[in-house]
Amino acid sequence: MKKTWIFLSVLIVVAGLLAGCAEQAPTSTLDKIKQAGKVVVGTSADYPPYEYVDEVGNFTGFDIELMAEIAKRMGVDLEWVDMPFDSLIAAVQEGKIDMSISCFNYSEERDQQVDFSDPYYTSEDAFLVSESFTGTITEPADIVQYKIGVQSGTVQDDWVTTELIETGLMPESKLSRYERVDQAALDLQAGRIDVLVADSVPAQALIQQFGGFKIVYEAQLYTGPLNIVIPEGDQALRDEVNKIIKQLQDEGFIDQLALKYFSE
Repeated sequence: MKKTWIFLSVLIVVAGLLAGCAEQAPTSTLDKIKQAGKVVVGTSADYPPYEYVDEVGNFTGFDIELMAEIAKRMGVDLEWVDMPFDSLIAAVQEGKIDMSISCFNYSEERDQQVDFSDPYYTSEDAFLVSESFTGTITEPADIVQYKIGVQSGTVQDDWVTTELIETGLMPESKLSRYERVDQAALDLQAGRIDVLVADSVPAQALIQQFGGFKIVYEAQLYTGPLNIVIPEGDQALRDEVNKIIKQLQDEGFIDQLALKYFSE
């Protein structure tokens, strides 16, 4: 009988420990982040001045500093994961990373897969060409007569595909997609493409980085407000990130970052 009571007592203790562990299991990505003491954020660090790697190998840029401040106000450490831009949405979906910041614009297609924070900044699109370019581009559809380059998975890729190729205005053979925007810039420099369609601010950064380029058209096509990508349906994390973004906007922190990285 004594052995039976001891056995039952052990079972009760074990059951209690298991129940305690179950109660402490994270119920949201925010809980997971808080318990781990760090947030794992994905980016494609090839898009200056938003996100890039400096000469000593450190992540830097507008989005990088913004996320560092968000992590600080969340009270956790920040771990970066650098990956191709078109892999970031899937990485958030699959739980490989907690969030992603990489000059993301909201789109209905993306919204079917992940959620978005409130906007933290607004951008435009640009057509980047060689300084020797003598063509005329007065409206977006004028680029159909040229060889075009885009970074794969971006809203610029989506715009060219949807508005120019799928409408029959140009064949897909005239479009080159690149994993990294600097690869596209090298092809533009070499004359393998005529027009690089990119976000306006990184396009200006490419002019500074490579030289010999100019912007011939600038407007909002598919771009606009920039958002942080978070897991689908994770309201707790979304609320926390939105609260901090609002604080940073109200305090002028984001305006100061824009002045630091975007002023000519």
